[in-house]
Order: sequence, then C-alpha cells, then structure tokens
Amino acid sequence: MNETQIIVTTPEKWDVITRKSGDVALTSLVRLLIIDEVHLLHEDRGPVIEALVARTLRQVESTQSMIRIVGLSATLPNYQDIAHFLKVNPSTGLFFFDGSFRPVPLSQQFIGVKEVNVMKAKQAMNKVCYDKLMENILSGYQVMVFVHARKDTVKTAEALLEFAQENQTSDRFLPDTERVFWAKKEVARSRNKDLKSLLNKDLESIMQVSRSKIFRSKI
Repeated sequence: MNETQIIVTTPEKWDVITRKSGDVALTSLVRLLIIDEVHLLHEDRGPVIEALVARTLRQVESTQSMIRIVGLSATLPNYQDIAHFLKVNPSTGLFFFDGSFRPVPLSQQFIGVKEVNVMKAKQAMNKVCYDKLMENILSGYQVMVFVHARKDTVKTAEALLEFAQENQTSDRFLPDTERVFWAKKEVARSRNKDLKSLLNKDLESIMQVSRSKIFRSKI
C-alpha cells in the first residue's frame, strides 16, 4: 500500500487502518480523502464516516500537514450542513449543481399516499409505481425503478409483475422474442435465485397472455 498512489476502500476498512497505531506512516502519506455518498452520514454507517472525518481533521491539526476532504453526493438537500461539518469554506469550497447543469431537463412529480396502514401504503405505492411504469412504457420509454433497500428490489419487482399479470400487460415488459431467450440464457448463469424466478414467472405470464390472444382471435 505504501507504493500506491490511490487507495479505493470502504469507510469501514479505512477506519480499521487509521485506528491501528502501526499505520501512522501510511495515513501520513494521504493528501486527499474523497468520501463518496457522503449522505450515508444519516444511515447506519454514518458514525464510521463521522469518525474518519474527525480523525483526519485531528491529524491535520496535530501534524500541520494539509489533507483535503471532498464529500460527494447526488442526493443531499442539506449540503450546507455537511459542508460545515467538513469545515468547508462555503464561498470557495462548496459546489452545488442544480437542474440547470443537466444536458437533459429533469422533471419531478410527487405523489402522496394517504394510507395509514403500512402494508396498504406499500401496496398503494406499488400500484402508483405500476401505473407510472405502464404510462412511460406505452410511450416508448425505458424505465428504471429505484427502491430504498436491496431487499425491496425483489419485493417491488414481484408486486409489479403481479399487477402486470392481473392486467395482462406482462408482454410489455420484455423485448422481441430473440432477445427474450438470449436474456433467459444469460440469467440462467446467475447465482441469484430471485432473478431467475422473476424472469421465469414473467415468461410464463407472457405465454398465458399470448395463448389468450390467440384464443380470442380464433373466436
């Protein structure tokens, strides 16, 4: 590590390294500390990042050697607070990029869910997600859905698939036949059982919709 110029690591790993007294020589070589996704200060990993910043600032004060701290985030509304925490000069070291910097305009729409029950609220949000999903797919666009946690990925996908099956719109979620079977072949190599299950359920649903359409055409 002493012979490298860039160290890419997690906050937890760097925390372990900087807490060991034998690695003082290594940490003294650092001149730039970049903290990506600095909004994680508000999450479970926040205390580790906070400790790293405090330890780095203390090192600067004790050794009188400059170490720049750069925090990056794409989802940080209270960036002034974080800048104060990082001891950033707001006039020279704080950079905020709003929608005017985007090459493609970004629009936002907020939809409120009034359900008090947690399960019903989740179901309502999934229904809104499905409606917006179909609205954009029918307009010829691709859609990417972000969820709060990794475990919600499969749950949300299953909910959207269920709505699609109920409304017989599963065929809208996959490309042409040749690409479908290519995707199935690629997914078969994955170790993710949930991913395989979702694709198989989707294909089965599409086959049911196709048979239904053929039956109706014959009538």
